[in-house]
Amino acid sequence: MEADRKSQNSGPDSPEVPYWHVWTDENGVSRQDRCRMSDFQFASVSSGAAPSWIGRPGGPAARVIVLVLPAGWVGEWHENPEPQWIVPLSGRWFVETMDGTRVEMGPGELSFGNDQKTRPDEEGKRGHRSGTVGGGPAVLMLVQVERRSNSGSPCLPG
Repeated sequence: MEADRKSQNSGPDSPEVPYWHVWTDENGVSRQDRCRMSDFQFASVSSGAAPSWIGRPGGPAARVIVLVLPAGWVGEWHENPEPQWIVPLSGRWFVETMDGTRVEMGPGELSFGNDQKTRPDEEGKRGHRSGTVGGGPAVLMLVQVERRSNSGSPCLPG
C-alpha cells in the first residue's frame, strides 16, 4: 500500500499549479517569477472524503483576510505585511515589482507575496505597488502564513 501511495505521489497524474512569486533578491530588490507547485500527496482531506491531490505550500496559515479594492485603487510602494497567498476571487488586479515587472491577474490565478526586507531604490521605492485593473473592483482573498526567513530566491520548495 505504501508503495502504491509513493507511486501516486510521483506519477504522471500528479498536478502542477502555476503561481507568481513576489520575492526579494540578495540586493533588496523585489522581483516576480512564474513558479509551479508540485509537492502534492494523493490522500483524503477528511474521513469519508474521496482522495484528491493535496498541497500545503508556504507553511501553516496564520489568518485569512478578504479585501475589496475599489475601481481605480492603487496601493503605492509597500511590502507585503506577512508572507501571503493572494487569490483573486473577482475582478482584475496588478502587481509591479522594483525590477519593473508588472503582472496582471484575475480569478483562478495565484500570487505568493514574499517581498519583505526590500531596500529603497534611488527613488525611494521598496516592495511593490498594486492596484485594480479595469473599471470594476477586485475582490482578493489573502491567506497569510507563518513568517519564515526570506530565502532570497524565487519559488517555494516543492
